[in-house]
Amino acid sequence: MSVPFAAADLADLLAILTAAADTEILPRFQRLGDGDVGAKSGPMDLVTVADRAAEKRIAAAVTARFPEAAFVGEESVAEDPARLGLLETTDLAIVVDPIDGTFNFASGLPLFGVMAAVVAGGETVAGVILDPLTGSHMTAVKGEGAHLGFRDDRPARRLRVAAPAPVAEMHGCISWSYMPGSLRDTVAARQSRLAATYNYRCAAHEYRLAATGACHLLAYGKLMPWDHLAGALIHTEAGGFSAKFDGSPYRPTDISGGLLLAPDEASWEALREALLAD
Repeated sequence: MSVPFAAADLADLLAILTAAADTEILPRFQRLGDGDVGAKSGPMDLVTVADRAAEKRIAAAVTARFPEAAFVGEESVAEDPARLGLLETTDLAIVVDPIDGTFNFASGLPLFGVMAAVVAGGETVAGVILDPLTGSHMTAVKGEGAHLGFRDDRPARRLRVAAPAPVAEMHGCISWSYMPGSLRDTVAARQSRLAATYNYRCAAHEYRLAATGACHLLAYGKLMPWDHLAGALIHTEAGGFSAKFDGSPYRPTDISGGLLLAPDEASWEALREALLAD
Protein backbone atom coordinates (compact mmCIF):
# COMPACT_ATOMS: atom_id res chain seq x y z
CA MET A 1 0.00 0.00 0.00
CA SER A 2 1.32 3.46 -0.92
CA VAL A 3 -0.21 5.02 2.21
CA PRO A 4 -0.71 3.35 5.62
CA PHE A 5 -4.37 2.67 4.86
CA ALA A 6 -6.44 4.14 2.07
CA ALA A 7 -10.19 4.43 1.51
CA ALA A 8 -10.14 1.39 -0.80
CA ASP A 9 -8.48 -0.66 1.93
CA LEU A 10 -11.10 0.48 4.42
CA ALA A 11 -13.84 -0.61 2.02
CA ASP A 12 -12.30 -4.07 1.97
CA LEU A 13 -12.18 -4.12 5.76
CA LEU A 14 -15.84 -3.10 5.92
CA ALA A 15 -16.69 -5.97 3.54
CA ILE A 16 -14.89 -8.40 5.86
CA LEU A 17 -16.87 -7.16 8.88
CA THR A 18 -20.14 -7.30 6.95
CA ALA A 19 -19.54 -10.88 5.83
CA ALA A 20 -18.81 -11.95 9.41
CA ALA A 21 -21.93 -10.20 10.66
CA ASP A 22 -24.10 -11.84 8.01
CA THR A 23 -22.75 -15.36 8.55
CA GLU A 24 -21.78 -15.55 12.22
CA ILE A 25 -23.64 -12.85 14.16
CA LEU A 26 -27.11 -12.26 12.75
CA PRO A 27 -28.05 -15.95 12.40
CA ARG A 28 -27.40 -16.31 16.16
CA PHE A 29 -29.20 -13.14 17.26
CA GLN A 30 -32.10 -14.00 19.58
CA ARG A 31 -31.29 -17.69 19.02
CA LEU A 32 -28.59 -18.27 21.64
CA GLY A 33 -28.89 -21.42 23.72
CA ASP A 34 -28.11 -21.93 27.40
CA GLY A 35 -24.53 -22.94 26.67
CA ASP A 36 -23.84 -20.18 24.15
CA VAL A 37 -23.14 -17.35 26.63
CA GLY A 38 -20.30 -17.11 29.14
CA ALA A 39 -18.76 -14.51 31.43
CA LYS A 40 -15.19 -13.18 31.38
CA SER A 41 -14.17 -10.64 34.04
CA GLY A 42 -17.60 -10.46 35.68
CA PRO A 43 -21.30 -11.28 35.33
CA MET A 44 -21.93 -8.36 32.94
CA ASP A 45 -18.76 -8.89 30.86
CA LEU A 46 -20.16 -11.50 28.51
CA VAL A 47 -18.88 -13.46 25.56
CA THR A 48 -20.99 -15.56 23.20
CA VAL A 49 -20.36 -18.16 20.55
CA ALA A 50 -21.14 -15.42 18.03
CA ASP A 51 -18.32 -13.19 19.36
CA ARG A 52 -15.79 -15.99 19.02
CA ALA A 53 -17.01 -17.25 15.65
CA ALA A 54 -17.15 -13.74 14.17
CA GLU A 55 -13.67 -12.85 15.39
CA LYS A 56 -12.25 -16.10 14.04
CA ARG A 57 -13.73 -15.37 10.62
CA ILE A 58 -12.61 -11.74 10.66
CA ALA A 59 -9.09 -12.67 11.74
CA ALA A 60 -8.70 -15.16 8.90
CA ALA A 61 -9.98 -12.70 6.30
CA VAL A 62 -7.89 -9.81 7.65
CA THR A 63 -4.75 -11.94 7.61
CA ALA A 64 -5.42 -12.97 4.02
CA ARG A 65 -6.19 -9.43 2.81
CA PHE A 66 -3.65 -7.54 4.95
CA PRO A 67 -0.84 -10.03 5.67
CA GLU A 68 1.49 -7.25 6.82
CA ALA A 69 -0.89 -6.26 9.65
CA ALA A 70 -0.96 -7.71 13.15
CA PHE A 71 -4.44 -8.73 14.28
CA VAL A 72 -5.59 -7.58 17.72
CA GLY A 73 -9.09 -8.79 18.59
CA GLU A 74 -10.97 -8.51 21.86
CA GLU A 75 -11.45 -12.27 22.17
CA SER A 76 -7.92 -13.15 21.08
CA VAL A 77 -6.55 -10.78 23.73
CA ALA A 78 -8.87 -12.35 26.32
CA GLU A 79 -7.22 -15.69 25.52
CA ASP A 80 -3.68 -14.26 25.24
CA PRO A 81 -3.27 -10.85 26.94
CA ALA A 82 0.23 -10.50 25.49
CA ARG A 83 -1.33 -9.81 22.07
CA LEU A 84 -2.27 -6.35 23.29
CA GLY A 85 1.44 -5.51 23.20
CA LEU A 86 1.38 -5.80 19.41
CA LEU A 87 0.08 -2.23 19.32
CA GLU A 88 3.46 -1.11 20.64
CA THR A 89 5.73 -3.43 18.65
CA THR A 90 4.25 -3.59 15.14
CA ASP A 91 4.14 -0.97 12.38
CA LEU A 92 0.59 -1.85 11.32
CA ALA A 93 -2.21 -3.43 13.35
CA ILE A 94 -5.92 -3.98 12.86
CA VAL A 95 -7.94 -3.88 16.09
CA VAL A 96 -11.34 -5.57 16.09
CA ASP A 97 -14.35 -5.81 18.39
CA PRO A 98 -16.42 -8.61 16.83
CA ILE A 99 -19.53 -7.66 18.80
CA ASP A 100 -19.58 -4.41 20.71
CA GLY A 101 -22.52 -4.47 23.08
CA THR A 102 -22.37 -8.20 23.79
CA PHE A 103 -24.56 -7.73 26.87
CA ASN A 104 -27.29 -6.31 24.63
CA PHE A 105 -26.76 -8.98 21.97
CA ALA A 106 -26.97 -11.78 24.53
CA SER A 107 -30.11 -10.17 25.99
CA GLY A 108 -31.79 -10.11 22.58
CA LEU A 109 -31.67 -6.31 22.33
CA PRO A 110 -31.08 -4.88 18.82
CA LEU A 111 -28.29 -2.52 19.89
CA PHE A 112 -24.85 -3.84 19.05
CA GLY A 113 -22.12 -3.23 16.49
CA VAL A 114 -18.93 -4.48 14.89
CA MET A 115 -15.89 -2.21 15.06
CA ALA A 116 -12.40 -2.14 13.58
CA ALA A 117 -9.56 0.37 13.76
CA VAL A 118 -6.26 0.53 11.92
CA VAL A 119 -3.16 1.60 13.84
CA ALA A 120 -0.04 2.60 11.89
CA GLY A 121 3.09 4.09 13.36
CA GLY A 122 1.48 4.42 16.76
CA GLU A 123 -1.62 6.36 15.66
CA THR A 124 -5.11 5.46 14.54
CA VAL A 125 -5.34 6.07 10.79
CA ALA A 126 -8.68 4.47 9.89
CA GLY A 127 -11.82 3.19 11.55
CA VAL A 128 -15.16 1.60 10.78
CA ILE A 129 -18.28 0.97 12.88
CA LEU A 130 -20.93 -1.32 11.40
CA ASP A 131 -24.52 -1.75 12.53
CA PRO A 132 -25.14 -5.38 11.51
CA LEU A 133 -28.92 -5.12 11.67
CA THR A 134 -29.25 -2.27 9.17
CA GLY A 135 -25.95 -2.50 7.32
CA SER A 136 -25.33 1.21 7.86
CA HIS A 137 -21.77 2.10 8.78
CA MET A 138 -19.53 4.96 9.83
CA THR A 139 -16.06 5.15 8.32
CA ALA A 140 -13.08 7.47 8.55
CA VAL A 141 -9.58 7.69 7.16
CA LYS A 142 -7.35 10.15 9.02
CA GLY A 143 -7.44 13.56 7.34
CA GLU A 144 -10.29 12.64 4.97
CA GLY A 145 -13.36 13.25 7.11
CA ALA A 146 -15.96 10.82 8.44
CA HIS A 147 -18.94 9.42 6.56
CA LEU A 148 -22.16 7.51 7.18
CA GLY A 149 -22.84 4.91 4.52
CA PHE A 150 -25.71 2.58 3.84
CA ARG A 151 -26.23 -0.95 2.58
CA ASP A 152 -28.64 0.17 -0.15
CA ASP A 153 -28.00 2.69 -2.93
CA ARG A 154 -28.38 5.80 -0.79
CA PRO A 155 -25.30 8.02 -1.09
CA ALA A 156 -22.98 8.29 1.89
CA ARG A 157 -23.16 11.55 3.81
CA ARG A 158 -20.48 13.54 5.60
CA LEU A 159 -20.67 13.38 9.37
CA ARG A 160 -20.61 16.41 11.63
CA VAL A 161 -20.73 16.64 15.41
CA ALA A 162 -23.32 18.74 17.24
CA ALA A 163 -22.97 22.49 17.51
CA PRO A 164 -21.51 23.75 20.81
CA ALA A 165 -23.98 24.51 23.57
CA PRO A 166 -23.90 25.61 27.21
CA VAL A 167 -23.17 22.76 29.62
CA ALA A 168 -26.70 22.88 31.03
CA GLU A 169 -28.07 22.21 27.52
CA MET A 170 -25.68 19.38 26.65
CA HIS A 171 -26.69 15.74 26.74
CA GLY A 172 -24.83 12.54 26.01
CA CYS A 173 -23.51 9.18 27.17
CA ILE A 174 -21.51 8.79 30.36
CA SER A 175 -20.09 5.42 31.38
CA TRP A 176 -19.25 6.34 34.98
CA SER A 177 -19.36 2.81 36.40
CA TYR A 178 -15.83 2.05 35.12
CA MET A 179 -14.28 5.22 36.55
CA PRO A 180 -11.92 4.81 39.50
CA GLY A 181 -12.74 5.50 43.12
CA SER A 182 -13.86 8.99 44.04
CA LEU A 183 -14.03 10.11 40.41
CA ARG A 184 -16.85 7.64 39.84
CA ASP A 185 -18.81 9.18 42.71
CA THR A 186 -18.04 12.72 41.55
CA VAL A 187 -19.16 12.17 37.96
CA ALA A 188 -22.26 10.24 38.98
CA ALA A 189 -23.30 13.07 41.31
CA ARG A 190 -22.62 15.84 38.78
CA GLN A 191 -24.64 14.47 35.88
CA SER A 192 -27.54 16.72 36.91
CA ARG A 193 -25.46 19.65 35.65
CA LEU A 194 -26.24 18.45 32.12
CA ALA A 195 -29.56 18.39 30.32
CA ALA A 196 -29.61 14.57 30.27
CA THR A 197 -27.33 11.53 30.33
CA TYR A 198 -27.80 7.95 29.18
CA ASN A 199 -25.79 4.78 28.56
CA TYR A 200 -26.49 2.25 25.80
CA ARG A 201 -23.91 -0.33 26.95
CA CYS A 202 -22.70 -0.15 23.35
CA ALA A 203 -19.92 2.25 22.39
CA ALA A 204 -20.59 1.60 18.70
CA HIS A 205 -24.00 3.26 18.86
CA GLU A 206 -22.90 5.89 21.39
CA TYR A 207 -20.16 7.02 19.01
CA ARG A 208 -22.77 7.10 16.27
CA LEU A 209 -24.87 9.51 18.30
CA ALA A 210 -21.89 11.83 18.83
CA ALA A 211 -20.51 11.67 15.29
CA THR A 212 -23.91 12.34 13.71
CA GLY A 213 -24.58 15.31 15.99
CA ALA A 214 -27.39 13.57 17.88
CA CYS A 215 -25.68 14.14 21.23
CA HIS A 216 -22.99 16.47 22.56
CA LEU A 217 -20.69 14.38 24.71
CA LEU A 218 -19.31 10.97 25.54
CA ALA A 219 -17.30 10.06 28.65
CA TYR A 220 -15.61 6.75 29.35
CA GLY A 221 -13.46 5.46 32.18
CA LYS A 222 -12.24 2.20 30.62
CA LEU A 223 -10.20 2.48 27.43
CA MET A 224 -9.74 -0.86 25.73
CA PRO A 225 -8.60 -0.16 22.15
CA TRP A 226 -11.31 -2.18 20.38
CA ASP A 227 -13.96 -0.11 22.17
CA HIS A 228 -12.66 3.38 21.36
CA LEU A 229 -10.03 3.70 18.63
CA ALA A 230 -12.45 3.61 15.69
CA GLY A 231 -15.04 5.82 17.36
CA ALA A 232 -12.56 8.41 18.59
CA LEU A 233 -11.10 8.82 15.09
CA ILE A 234 -14.54 9.04 13.49
CA HIS A 235 -15.57 11.67 16.06
CA THR A 236 -12.41 13.70 15.38
CA GLU A 237 -12.89 13.48 11.62
CA ALA A 238 -16.48 14.65 12.13
CA GLY A 239 -15.10 17.83 13.69
CA GLY A 240 -15.13 16.90 17.37
CA PHE A 241 -12.52 17.31 20.07
CA SER A 242 -11.44 14.62 22.52
CA ALA A 243 -8.74 14.06 25.11
CA LYS A 244 -8.06 12.00 28.19
CA PHE A 245 -9.38 13.36 31.46
CA ASP A 246 -6.04 15.07 32.20
CA GLY A 247 -6.08 16.82 28.82
CA SER A 248 -3.45 14.64 27.16
CA PRO A 249 -4.05 13.07 23.72
CA TYR A 250 -5.62 9.62 23.56
CA ARG A 251 -3.18 7.07 22.10
CA PRO A 252 -3.84 3.54 20.83
CA THR A 253 -1.80 2.05 23.67
CA ASP A 254 -3.76 3.87 26.42
CA ILE A 255 -6.05 1.67 28.49
CA SER A 256 -6.62 4.02 31.42
CA GLY A 257 -6.95 7.73 32.13
CA GLY A 258 -10.49 8.19 30.87
CA LEU A 259 -11.73 9.78 27.65
CA LEU A 260 -13.98 12.80 27.22
CA LEU A 261 -15.39 13.79 23.81
CA ALA A 262 -17.12 17.08 22.98
CA PRO A 263 -18.08 19.22 19.96
CA ASP A 264 -15.00 21.46 20.28
CA GLU A 265 -12.15 22.27 22.64
CA ALA A 266 -14.02 25.01 24.49
CA SER A 267 -16.93 22.66 25.13
CA TRP A 268 -14.47 20.01 26.30
CA GLU A 269 -12.96 22.42 28.83
CA ALA A 270 -16.40 23.42 30.11
CA LEU A 271 -17.46 19.78 30.45
CA ARG A 272 -14.25 18.85 32.24
CA GLU A 273 -14.80 21.66 34.72
CA ALA A 274 -18.43 20.64 35.26
CA LEU A 275 -17.91 16.89 35.56
CA LEU A 276 -14.33 16.17 36.56
CA ALA A 277 -12.63 19.13 38.23
CA ASP A 278 -11.77 18.90 41.94
